[in-house]
Amino acid sequence: PQDNPVRVSIITWPWGAYLGEEGLTKGIRAKVSSYTRHHPNILMTKTKTCGNYVNSTLAKLEVTKDGYDEAIMLDPDGYIGEGTGENIFIVRKGVLSTPPLTSILPGITRDCVITIARDLGFAVQEERFSRDDLYVANEAFFTGTAAEITPIREVDNRTIGEGLPGPLTRTLQDSFFQIVKGSKTEYQHWLTYL
Repeated sequence: PQDNPVRVSIITWPWGAYLGEEGLTKGIRAKVSSYTRHHPNILMTKTKTCGNYVNSTLAKLEVTKDGYDEAIMLDPDGYIGEGTGENIFIVRKGVLSTPPLTSILPGITRDCVITIARDLGFAVQEERFSRDDLYVANEAFFTGTAAEITPIREVDNRTIGEGLPGPLTRTLQDSFFQIVKGSKTEYQHWLTYL
């Protein structure tokens, strides 16, 4: 809208683990939703706008009603897209993979995890992968400002890997939380102290 003044409010409150403390340590159960991510020609898929979250809200309601912790949404072509408010990664044969930014939100935490993984010497690739690839992955996890790095132990009643957070996921979690707490000086430029 034209001539619309901008007003900003900032509200703070204690915030625990977005998908639960147990989710951070033991992993969560996820389900592929019948709702998909938007096609890039329908909405601006790389923006955090209220309208973009309607299908995410519907997906989350759908899967939590079935007893799952979080939804996984496919992209418009049927490949794995992202969670309702998180990006997704899988580990196969020691390689960390995440979907390309074609129709997903370019998450800040996603970028941080890619950088951390490469700095630790892990192979990282952005590639499309199918539901089948997710089912047979050795590890899987979500990333996000609220989700941080949350392991996925099960998708659609199928156990991922050993059904526990895997070694690469744990390594990335440990590094990420050290960075967030200011313990890794090489990443100090990522932090803004309040």
